[in-house]
Amino acid sequence: MKMRDTFLKPMHPEGRKFIGIFGAITVVLFFIWSVLGWISVGLTIWCYYFFRDPVRVTPTRDGLIVSPADGIVSLIEKAVPPAELGMPDMALTRVSVFMSVFNCHVNRAPIAGQIAQIAYRPGKFFNASLDKASADNERNSLCIQMADGRQLAVVQIAGLVARRIVCFSTRGDTLRTGERFGLIRFGSRLDVYLPDGLEPLVSLGQTMVAGETVLADLAATEAARIARVD
Repeated sequence: MKMRDTFLKPMHPEGRKFIGIFGAITVVLFFIWSVLGWISVGLTIWCYYFFRDPVRVTPTRDGLIVSPADGIVSLIEKAVPPAELGMPDMALTRVSVFMSVFNCHVNRAPIAGQIAQIAYRPGKFFNASLDKASADNERNSLCIQMADGRQLAVVQIAGLVARRIVCFSTRGDTLRTGERFGLIRFGSRLDVYLPDGLEPLVSLGQTMVAGETVLADLAATEAARIARVD
């Protein structure tokens, strides 16, 4: 890897118009007062990094469920998937990954399969780290049906700052594990509802990397992961 690759990451096309807007404002501010111009330069760089879309190395073994987002595991609990997906009305293990405004916000499929259902629901904009965000906030939900017939739900949830959920996929699409399926602007959360009886292999507070960190394993028989915080 070249040194420049450490700092210069590919940018998702969704961010181009925002970079253009920030850039135009920066030019104007330099004419008004150079200090404001330099502050705007910093904000433009932040905007570029917000929309970064780095290459990820996704494990390919069948049965591995990977994190759909960069961020921190903020909640692990039992919950019923969003009603609009039409999944069985039973509590499943839900793992929530909270993304701050400094995380990469490109969302990736946690498991390979076909999108059996996709449903958008408008809502509020509470802090995405709160438990009630899953029920009350604006969200976009996907039900992915795997080759063995089991289903997994992944939900994009808008946050306090986020005002736009973007989904690139539609019902009937077939996704590969780790494939890009959406993006949220600017700070939000992803919920994954694991298949019945499956325990997560991550812990609260763990840092997740979208498309890379193994969240659960369909072939595993071990108990839920317990971690040490140093």
